Amino acid sequence: MALRFVSLCLSVAMLLVFDTSAQTSKSLDRQYQEVEWVALMPKDDLDTLLDPPDYFADIADGSQEDSLEALTQQAQQDEKVRRYQDALTSTRVVQDWHNKAIKIPGFIVPLQADEQQHVTEFFIVPYFGACLHMPPPPPNQIIYAVLKKGVELKNLYDPFWFEGVLAIEINENEMGTAAYRLWIDSVVPYED
Repeated sequence: MALRFVSLCLSVAMLLVFDTSAQTSKSLDRQYQEVEWVALMPKDDLDTLLDPPDYFADIADGSQEDSLEALTQQAQQDEKVRRYQDALTSTRVVQDWHNKAIKIPGFIVPLQADEQQHVTEFFIVPYFGACLHMPPPPPNQIIYAVLKKGVELKNLYDPFWFEGVLAIEINENEMGTAAYRLWIDSVVPYED
């Protein structure tokens, strides 16, 4: 995975792929607070990811320096690079979101499906292609979810609105690690 691609994806996600505001909606007699993805990340992790190491600009795509191994080697010598690498894998969360009813836009990364090919276990991510390209977003930018009735997913690039109660819970999978879990009340296609 290209380090510059990771930096670009994170920048796009941080600049909010979706235009969200602090509005609430009502469903199942519960008020959901509309949440921006950056609100789930501790401020120092966000600041670090928005200010990547300077040498990233000089790395040619596909070069030997354009790898996680090279980043690890560089991190051993440079504190800013080490902190950037730590932020890329951070499971640190914002405790204030635990057990809060939220509404968040995102994309589905399927983990399991039922016989009808409805996705029943998945990650919710802030931008299309997250977890499909390596490395995945930081764990504090991935939400794990299970929905017994499943979600019909026609295209991986289809965005959705997710409503439910957010919990702080680590879930690991070969596709990535999530630092949050959403107990889903509803999933609907995203519309402007």
